[in-house]
Amino acid sequence: MNKPLAMIVAVVSLLGLVASSRAEYPKPSIYPISWELKFEHGTPKRIAVAVPGSSVPKAYWYITYTVTNDTDQEQTFLPVFEILTEDGRIIRSDNKIPVKVFDTIKKREGNQLLVSFPRVEGDLRIGPDQARDGVAIWEEPTPRMGSFTIFVQGLSGETTTVPGPDKKNLILRKTLQLDYQIRGDEVYPSKNEVAASPETWIMR
Repeated sequence: MNKPLAMIVAVVSLLGLVASSRAEYPKPSIYPISWELKFEHGTPKRIAVAVPGSSVPKAYWYITYTVTNDTDQEQTFLPVFEILTEDGRIIRSDNKIPVKVFDTIKKREGNQLLVSFPRVEGDLRIGPDQARDGVAIWEEPTPRMGSFTIFVQGLSGETTTVPGPDKKNLILRKTLQLDYQIRGDEVYPSKNEVAASPETWIMR
């Protein structure tokens, strides 16, 4: 085999391996195989709150949502909200968030049914009259948010197992992925537009 042809064959083989590895990564079933809760959400918003212990207002990001159990039986709702920042950090919501931040958001949203993260968890009964309104809150990770992603886990019972390190299997759960982009800069962060991409389901 001549050298140019050998190089072409090698490149094609490499592309085939990459495509194969991508194809093998688990994806959620296209058909319902487990329970799934109805999840409606708003657009992420920024808010500045003068919290105890700080001489200047601190910035936070939050997303409000409504979760409804329209399955055929009671489900346990144990949500996990994480934000993936543009620089690769993964931050879980509601970590040491002052109560005043939630109270300020509740007043701003004008929703008397809004409950804080600990109170939204638990058994969720069937029907729209049993729906819960919650909010996930993060301290602002950076003044220039750029592109970021919010992962929401706990909305589905679908799982799969994949090989992990040390010969231990990893459990992946069906997770909602929400992608956003801030069109602006850190000079007027509260006025920057938040653009959303179509939401997707992944195994994570």
